[in-house]
Order: sequence, then structure tokens, then C-alpha cells
Amino acid sequence: MSKLTATRLETPPGPVTRHPSKKPLLKRIAGGGFIAALPFLAPALAAYVVFVIGPMVTAVRLSLFEWSGFNADPQVFVGFKNYVRLFTADPVFWTAMQNTIVWVLLSLVIPTSLGLVMALALNRPIFGRNLFRSVFYIPGVLAPIAIANMWRWMYNPNYGVFSELAKAWHIGDGSGVTFLSDPKVAIYAIFAAFVWQIAGLNMVLFLAGLQSVSKELVESARLDGANSWKVFRHVTFPALRPTVVVVLVLTIVHSIKVFDLVVGMTGGGPAQSSQVLALWSYSQSFLQHDFGMGNAVATVLLAITLVLVIPYLIWSTKGNED
Repeated sequence: MSKLTATRLETPPGPVTRHPSKKPLLKRIAGGGFIAALPFLAPALAAYVVFVIGPMVTAVRLSLFEWSGFNADPQVFVGFKNYVRLFTADPVFWTAMQNTIVWVLLSLVIPTSLGLVMALALNRPIFGRNLFRSVFYIPGVLAPIAIANMWRWMYNPNYGVFSELAKAWHIGDGSGVTFLSDPKVAIYAIFAAFVWQIAGLNMVLFLAGLQSVSKELVESARLDGANSWKVFRHVTFPALRPTVVVVLVLTIVHSIKVFDLVVGMTGGGPAQSSQVLALWSYSQSFLQHDFGMGNAVATVLLAITLVLVIPYLIWSTKGNED
């Protein structure tokens, strides 16, 4: 036997590297049970196409036309003229855009943090825990227009809550409480009502996420000498990351489509200072009968929403595949 043959016989076979074979897309769809689930998904899919995708495509199409909204008037194709007017000759649009961006940024910090703090506090075995949970959650199930009326009453400079508090504390006669009539303050006064409405919802989501935090890990960290802050930072918060992402995405969606509170409290005033994109789109379409401009605003709002939400959808889809 030659040396080369002996060496080949003595050398153990090395590990065989196997590359995962990628199945064709159709086989992956069929193997994943998609075809079997299709009859059950079809009604919901059809409703989604008719009531969600259809109106979105129609809004984008109408943004390229000049139309009053009346069937008797023709739809005149103007291309991107409405967008040029929107970005160059509509100062209210930029005020609404600024207010919407500020609203979204504040929403990512204030109601989210407040909901997390309330959830951490009410996740402990304290007296009246269930009562507090219910009280904080109730604003989330009220109609936004009802919340708007409640806060308009509280902001009333003649007999509102803040006016009476100012009188009780001898700050003045209460007439100085003009939150909703001050152009510099109105949008923030409405935002306070939004925080009151949405913080309870965030609290419920965080409470659900806290139930998945491993108690064994928390106890191990405490036995190792970690204080409450270190337990939260290194154990609780990492376990809450999926919940945090869901809360942030839902808060962004609620912030972008805010409409009822602004309509009910100021109507976008004073002097358009509290205008937001959703309300400006409605005003252009149904009050000024300029459906082209109104749908151009709606299309811009749709693009902003997709830019913010699509990364989350990609992330959640990858998580499900893993």
C-alpha cells in the first residue's frame, strides 16, 4: 500500500459543511400552510382591499386632480400641481406639519414614560391595585370628542378647574387661564388631554409585558446584590423590549392621526396655531371643497406613516420567521 493511500485511509473524514437549501418561493408558501389558510383569510383580505387599500389608492389618485367633490363638477388632471401649491404656497400646511412632528416627538417621551412608570408601580402588590388600574385605563376607552369636551370645560377661564384653582391659590381671578385661546400654548393644552387619554393604554400594554419577565432572573439578580435600578436596567427592561416597540409604534400611529381632540377643543385655532395634518386634510376637502389639496395632504400623511411603521413591520415579520 502506498504512503498516499495509507494517509487517505488514516485521515478521518472532516466535517461536511452543508448549506441550507433555499426552497422556491411557491414551495415555501405551500409548505407553510398558506394555501390551507387562504379560505379563512380571504374574507378579511377582501374587506382590507376594499375598505383600506382602495381608499388609499383613491386618495393618491385624487391628489393629482382638481375637484370640488361634487359629482356634477369634472375632475381635472393637474399632475403634481397640488403638491407644488402645498409645499410652496400653503403656510398652514407647514404649521400643521410642525405641530404634527412636535406632537409625535412629545408622545414618544411623555405618555410612554408615564405608562411605564404606572405599570411598574401597579405591578407590585399594593393596596387598591386593581382599582388604580381601572381608573387609569378608563380615559382610554372614552370617545375622544367626549374627552375634548371635558378638557374644554376644565380650561374654561370663567368656571373651569384651572380657573378655580388659580382663585383658590390667589394667583388671580382666574381670567388669566387662557390655554386654548393662546396661540403659543393651545397645541400643548390639547396635548395634555391626549396624554391623559393614552397613558392608561400604554400602562395596560406594559403590564402585559411585565408578566413575561422571568421572576427567577429577578430573584437571582437580587441575590447577587443588584438594587432596584440595576434589576430594572439589566433584567426587566431587556425583557420589555418587544412591548416597548409595540407601544412606540401604536403611540406614533395615534399621534399622527389625532383629529377629534383638536376639532373638539380648538378646531385648529386660534389663527390655525393648533392645526394638524389630519384636520387640515379634512378642512381642505370637506370645508373648502378642494379635494385635490385635501388628498395631497392625506398622501403626505400616508407617506410619513409608512416611513415610520414599515421598519416595525419588517422587524416583526423577521421575528415571526425566526
